[in-house]
Amino acid sequence: MTQELCHLLVVDDDERLRELLSKYLTENGFVVTIASSAQEAREHMGTFLFDLVILDIMMPGETGLEFTISLRKNINVPILLLSAMGEVDDRIKGFEHGADDYLAKPFEPKELLMRIQALLRRGQKQDMALPKDLAFGPFTFDIQKGVLSRQGERVLLTESEKRLLKIMAETPRHPFSRDDLARKAQGDVSPRTIDVQIARLRRKIEDDPRVPKYLQTVRNAGYALWLD
Repeated sequence: MTQELCHLLVVDDDERLRELLSKYLTENGFVVTIASSAQEAREHMGTFLFDLVILDIMMPGETGLEFTISLRKNINVPILLLSAMGEVDDRIKGFEHGADDYLAKPFEPKELLMRIQALLRRGQKQDMALPKDLAFGPFTFDIQKGVLSRQGERVLLTESEKRLLKIMAETPRHPFSRDDLARKAQGDVSPRTIDVQIARLRRKIEDDPRVPKYLQTVRNAGYALWLD
């Protein structure tokens, strides 16, 4: 992915800032689409695929944090939050809601540019490092698309199940605690529901869910996806 092909979505209710960012980022080689609200951003996302979202936290109606939670249920696009609130607690809250980076207003345009470039480079490295398909037993899991197949037949998964399986598939044999899985999965997954979600996945994957071969419980550590 070259910088010239990267498509950025800027979401901010401040019209002047939207226009300034659009002009600056376009001059630096990006394709830029702007939106004044989460609703308008969703409309654009129904038409275009974006490489990165720049999102203001303090917007009327649906806030940037609420929009971030919604996005994280379905996509992994990098999210850079902007806010006039620069306190540590505010930054932590942004990261807890699934943001990849945070920049307090006012900021220097050059710093924003450098943060964007760093996030895009990070994403490229992760995409290159991840195998497209992961095979275990009779199953093949497309990590990027979240599609699980058994000998060519697709296995239907809920969005929560897709997210959990993807987390474990990205690092096979590595145990994840309930808290780790809930934090990484975001959305409607919580530490209290992890056991239920894992049990449902086992019923779809294991020959005998009571004696799991693939979705194993690692004592005192958590759950892990085990390969043959």
